[in-house]
Amino acid sequence: MRSISSLPGVASFTRFGNGSPRAPFVVAQLGQSLDGRIATVTGHSFYINGAGALDHLHAIRAHVDAVVVGIGTVLADDPQLNVRRVAGRDPARVVIDPNGRLPADARILRDDGARRLVMRRAGRGVGLPSGVEEITLDATNDGPIPPQVILAALAEAGFARILLEGGARTISDFLHAGCIDRLHMLMAPVLIGSGKPGLSLPAIETLDGALRPETTAYLLEGGDVLFDCDLRVEREALAG
Repeated sequence: MRSISSLPGVASFTRFGNGSPRAPFVVAQLGQSLDGRIATVTGHSFYINGAGALDHLHAIRAHVDAVVVGIGTVLADDPQLNVRRVAGRDPARVVIDPNGRLPADARILRDDGARRLVMRRAGRGVGLPSGVEEITLDATNDGPIPPQVILAALAEAGFARILLEGGARTISDFLHAGCIDRLHMLMAPVLIGSGKPGLSLPAIETLDGALRPETTAYLLEGGDVLFDCDLRVEREALAG
């Protein structure tokens, strides 16, 4: 188990905002290949990123109150979402599951002392295990849940620092909505050539419409590169 202070990207955590339940600080993490892929055409993704990037991901978890994933990530990867590789505390685990597809045996639901929360529409899915909290989303149709609605519900649950860990669609939706303060892009030294892309945002006609966040790069152990992107300017502009 590593000490967080020994990690090459430790300086990036000094740029985390404090946040509050009224205005949470949101950091998103996405790991991908040099050519922007997060999985092969068959969906295989273990592991695109190396040990240094995984250490950094676990360190992010140790710095937040809650780690959030969409149901697609749970169904594809069955993640544990705890802190195992570095010394630190486990955050609460939250899954966005609007239509109640979460399996009862998902590892995210294991009772290990951390808060466990499931966000879904009213009347969707089966009963949750004892101790698992349900957040009923205020949405009646079957379309995507607006990120602002999800973030407001997380704030109401008392979370001041939130890690949005996946999947790519969830992070893309939050990014487009201006609901992310920092993006930690972990780039692996590998070329996949085809497969599932990472971020997917609405098309722009010219580069004038591209996001150009203030970015700092860190070389991690094993050759992965962390791009620490400050998105607060874009978020504040959309909010204003």
